[in-house]
Amino acid sequence: MTTQYINKVGVFSLGKILGAVYGILGLIIGAFMSLFSIAMGSMMGEMGFAGGLMFGVGSIITLPIFYAVIGFIGGMIIAVVFNLITGFVGGLEVDIE
Repeated sequence: MTTQYINKVGVFSLGKILGAVYGILGLIIGAFMSLFSIAMGSMMGEMGFAGGLMFGVGSIITLPIFYAVIGFIGGMIIAVVFNLITGFVGGLEVDIE
């Protein structure tokens, strides 16, 4: 087993990875939000169902985009902070076989 250290993380690379992960998470949350809004809208009658359907479709489209953008920006901020901190404290220790 070899101990290696991660001293620097690519800012854009971590941003892309977290953007993709958060985008998938937004799609899952958007799907549940869509089902919930359609179910609640259908309880309110025909007009409620139409409103719930519009809100549901909107959440499937907007939530993944919103989550991906927030994940991308957050990933870049985390990478910058990680790179600054490892300059003072040293790298992240990882055991590799």
